[in-house]
Amino acid sequence: MVNLFSLRMRGPILAGAALLWVASGMAPVSGAGLEQARGVFEMLPDGMNPNGADWMQSLRLTLGGWIDAGLTHNFDEPGSGYNGPVTFSDRSDEFQPNQVYLYLERAVDRQGESFDLGGRLDLLYGTDAWFSQAFGDPQGSWDRQISDNNRYSLAVPQAYLEALVPVGRGLAVKLGHFYTVVGVESVMAPENFFYSHSYAMQYGEPFTHTGIRFSYQPTDNLLLDAAAVTGSQFAGWDGVFDHSLENWAFVGGGTWTSDSGETSLSINGSNGTVTTVPRGELGFYSLVAQHDLTLRLHAILQHDHGWISGDGKTSSWYGLVQYLSYDLADDLSLGLRGEWFRDDDGIRVLSPARAPTMGLGPGSYYAVTAGVKWSPLPWLTARPNLRYDWSDGTRPFDDGNATSQILLSADVIVSF
Repeated sequence: MVNLFSLRMRGPILAGAALLWVASGMAPVSGAGLEQARGVFEMLPDGMNPNGADWMQSLRLTLGGWIDAGLTHNFDEPGSGYNGPVTFSDRSDEFQPNQVYLYLERAVDRQGESFDLGGRLDLLYGTDAWFSQAFGDPQGSWDRQISDNNRYSLAVPQAYLEALVPVGRGLAVKLGHFYTVVGVESVMAPENFFYSHSYAMQYGEPFTHTGIRFSYQPTDNLLLDAAAVTGSQFAGWDGVFDHSLENWAFVGGGTWTSDSGETSLSINGSNGTVTTVPRGELGFYSLVAQHDLTLRLHAILQHDHGWISGDGKTSSWYGLVQYLSYDLADDLSLGLRGEWFRDDDGIRVLSPARAPTMGLGPGSYYAVTAGVKWSPLPWLTARPNLRYDWSDGTRPFDDGNATSQILLSADVIVSF
């Protein structure tokens, strides 16, 4: 156990020491400056930046990551400390080290005309890890069994090999455990505008898959994805390597992007068998439309719909999410997210999600989030948010005593 903990924490400890070294002003000037560096590693002196090592460069390896930590205040001050069905930033008035995230990657050369091999391994430690583990089969021993602590855990959300096969314009093939192509929001904190997440992302979509994925771009405007996924009791969602391997499913779709890059439309979905209760065939699709209304104003509209059909009954969930962001400057943006999520049969939303204590029935969940994304330095981002949630048909907030809540939160991301 000591060796495992040491393995988990060595990278974050070194990154934290490097950040303190740079901030103290003791770092030699050979590294990039505070305002030029994209991450803490680039600010290190010669010989200390792991990505500057000759063997790393010769193998085309990149070590990266970030630390994300935040704090949320719930104006209801629930006795349990949980923010109801809100996940990730789910604790009230408690500092959350959400993500200490490290990845090692050899990116394939997608512009090349010959066979190329790469891959990636991601490790996530912190309070977000429990939500990011492979939930698709609780009996699997991928990352669900590493720790029984649901507050501070280790997740391995990606571990795959990737190849570029010189067929046509180049066929990309991933084999292993990888993030889904579905939806707008991501487990990875720097990929999101807001600190908190939508209900659609939290309860309506998969996070990861295990299997084989093919990506092909037949034209400059169109990208196609198709994956055969397994290791999950829930139609290939959040699967593992060593259990339910007989339960295969399909995940895929396509994305069209305009010549100018100002507009895009994605259609992705999945289909497979659910072997848990409720049993049946799962169908799911997600539509995402993005458009730059002006040079500074950006809009995204997402619609999800999922259903499980079996034994003469269909259970479903669906919703809409609208994102708007406005760039005040290159390093400062305002954002607004509005959402409606309908859990038609009360089978998707839990409260609290990390340690459910109440069964919720059918109901709709609404949320409006306003926030700021500020990056005063390329490697530093702050995201203060104000969020209002309410529901009909259930009382999921304030430990089952309220139909609404207000959350004030903020987090900081430091990139390596």
